[in-house]
Amino acid sequence: MLATVLGAVLPMIVTVLLGFVAAWHHDFGSKDAPILNRMVLVYAVPLALFAGTVTTSRAQLSQDIPLVIALCVSIIGLYGAVLLLCRWTLRLPMNISALAALAAAAPAVPFVGPAILGDLFGSASAIPISIASLAINLTVVPATLLLLSLNAAEGDSPGTGGTGLGAQRGEAVASRPGSQLSILTAKLGETIKEPIVWAPVLGFVVVLAGLRIPQIVVHSLSMLGQASGGVALFASGIVLAGAAIKVNGRVLSAVFLKIVLQPALVLLAMRWLGYRNPIVNEAVLTTAIPCMPIVIMFAVKYHVAESEAASAVLLSVIGSVITMGIFLLLTS
Repeated sequence: MLATVLGAVLPMIVTVLLGFVAAWHHDFGSKDAPILNRMVLVYAVPLALFAGTVTTSRAQLSQDIPLVIALCVSIIGLYGAVLLLCRWTLRLPMNISALAALAAAAPAVPFVGPAILGDLFGSASAIPISIASLAINLTVVPATLLLLSLNAAEGDSPGTGGTGLGAQRGEAVASRPGSQLSILTAKLGETIKEPIVWAPVLGFVVVLAGLRIPQIVVHSLSMLGQASGGVALFASGIVLAGAAIKVNGRVLSAVFLKIVLQPALVLLAMRWLGYRNPIVNEAVLTTAIPCMPIVIMFAVKYHVAESEAASAVLLSVIGSVITMGIFLLLTS
């Protein structure tokens, strides 16, 4: 079992460390991380999401309705709960709240799902990977992108509590309903235009329409898409090298929610409802995958809590070696 978990998770750790070493050796610097991020967000990930989505059939989705419900509820429900908790109870800025919710709720399935779940389930992993990727990229990723854009438009100082001149501008904008609505409309339009948003939506429409994309086209699009996970983790290592690793309450809470609480709740709920394997272990181990590297991509792009985002991803990757082994044992 240890060999199985290490074979699935260790490549993630090694890739992050390679990025860290490359930055420490001055082969790459902090200025290079945004360039790699842009390549991942604009090209690699959208292509990977589209290619992965169109390979899913309507029959596969309809046959695994319990798995669809379990993954959607666990991801979207936890995202909403963390977002509300951070924003309204802890009074954190919207940008930090959105990133914290994404880190806590969204497993890195679109990036490393084939590498991790493929080792665990073989060809059967295609279904949980497709379902989780759709749930993440049709809901929580666009929502996070929209909230980050709105926060930036309102003039909040990134990574702060929204004090000072920026907060005063935000309050002035918020006091004018017409201006607020126009900003929301404009940012929603910008969000929809992002390739990482419309690519999986287009793929989902193709699936619902029952269309089949020729395999040679899917294979051609997948070449760059397959680099998305590795490049994103490599860029994470570069960010870590340029920023001090932070181990505080927010980081540890996000890591705990992602790799411990979320899969534990899925396991308890599905056992209580009477489900058995393979649905249970597919759902549990999919949600046990660590935080998405895209959290760091967004943090760098919007200059929000970059050190905390990188630390959360790194600690969740390292911690998942233990937690995935435990959940693999509990669901065997």
